Amino acid sequence: MAAGDERVAAFHRLHSHGCFVMPNPWDVGSARALAQMGFPALATTSAGFAWTLGRPDNGVALDEALAHLRAIAGAVDVPVNADFEGGYAVEPDGVAANVMAAVSTGIAGLSIEDSSGDADEPLFDFDLAVARIRAARQAIDESGTGVLLTGRSEGFVVGRPDLDETIRRLRAYADAGADCLYAPRIGSVDQIEAIVAAVHPKPVNLLINAPFTTVGEAAGLGVRRISVGGTLARTAWDGFLQAAREIADDGTFSRFTALPDVDGLLGR
Repeated sequence: MAAGDERVAAFHRLHSHGCFVMPNPWDVGSARALAQMGFPALATTSAGFAWTLGRPDNGVALDEALAHLRAIAGAVDVPVNADFEGGYAVEPDGVAANVMAAVSTGIAGLSIEDSSGDADEPLFDFDLAVARIRAARQAIDESGTGVLLTGRSEGFVVGRPDLDETIRRLRAYADAGADCLYAPRIGSVDQIEAIVAAVHPKPVNLLINAPFTTVGEAAGLGVRRISVGGTLARTAWDGFLQAAREIADDGTFSRFTALPDVDGLLGR
């Protein structure tokens, strides 16, 4: 069995029971650091990667995203899930073609979301959104890689926080072949419990990007997988910006104390 196959199998096993945390590195260095901490899987962050290029989220081209996936997956031994945004295409055929390219990068999983980028209609039409998940499923099956597919519904991200509609979409994505379901930005116990119950026995990913719960509490609600999106990258930016502002505004360097030995961490 190839190393990539072993990581795919391990990723599927992680989704079979319990609850695990899958933090989101934004580059090779952060990926290696997180893997060394013992996290059993990692996930890319489209926002965190875009910021390394000086762009906002959703500002990365397909070829750049594929190269990033290949670099992250190649840097660590644990399974890597790809934040593959909307599949870098609108129509199902395009999503399928791009998913086929993504699964060749060494990833163990990927997610496809239903946000359209259109301010007036921020979610893809229901039937189109389902067809896109079905196309991703077919591409993965045809690839023979077994990469785990996550279906994401973005209503709570794009200003359409309708729990009933979110559940309708997640159930349809499960029926279309998604292995895991994900509604970013839900943030209450009632919402979490409703989604977990609605798609059972399929596993649910919970985004924790604010201190509204703990791993133990989320596990008790039936959450199988936890990710943090771009929030670790944002905390790194916070430290950098605060230190740089102090230098620019005050000419002092008080934050340059008790800093980590990054060379030692990454193996000089």
